[in-house]
Amino acid sequence: MTGFFDIPSDLQHSWAGLIGLHMREALLPVAAGLLLALPVAQLCGRFRWLYPPVLGMTTVLYAIPSLAFFVVLIDYTGQTELTVMIPLALYSLVVLVPAIVDGVRSVPDETLAAATAMGFGPVRRYLQVQLPIAAPAIIAGLRVATASSISLVSVGALIGNQGALGNLLAAAQKYDRPELAVNAVVTMAVLAILCDALLVGLRTLLTPWMPRGSTRPKPAARRAGTTPEGAVR
Repeated sequence: MTGFFDIPSDLQHSWAGLIGLHMREALLPVAAGLLLALPVAQLCGRFRWLYPPVLGMTTVLYAIPSLAFFVVLIDYTGQTELTVMIPLALYSLVVLVPAIVDGVRSVPDETLAAATAMGFGPVRRYLQVQLPIAAPAIIAGLRVATASSISLVSVGALIGNQGALGNLLAAAQKYDRPELAVNAVVTMAVLAILCDALLVGLRTLLTPWMPRGSTRPKPAARRAGTTPEGAVR
């Protein structure tokens, strides 16, 4: 463990500082992607013909290597965090847009008809009826997008120490200190697990109507103390 937390001074951050930088560079793009995906998914829900080309566009964007994005952006945004976060926000769309669209489309037609009969307009119905019901699907998309973003931030090490914890991977090779690479990998894995657990907790808070493992009602035969064949235990 000697030197595990001994961060080289040229990275200009402590271990805790790198964690904070990493989380900022990872989570802000996911939040930006979610804000962009919500109206796009609304349009795809209203105009179904729009969904295939939008999905195709997000897939093409995801297929573009981050290094290619850096080459294009660096002339405008420089070697900054923004250069790293813009591609991550675009990458998140390939997960978030389908998750939101599928979640919104899963809302029963009867529920939408009832909301319309109550005077809900398209925007209000989308925000107050469809999105809450689609929350499990949206959270599932956020879980994937967040874990992916936490991993991809490390690529920023290619453009002047903008990779946060990923900078430790380059430092491990530069200074022949493999413990720095282990530090980076383990810390990123722990951060991804913690964020995933928080999102699961958020889903639980937002969807109290969903059955939980220990709160699911037992079959009637078991509650009565009988086997399915009707015999007493």
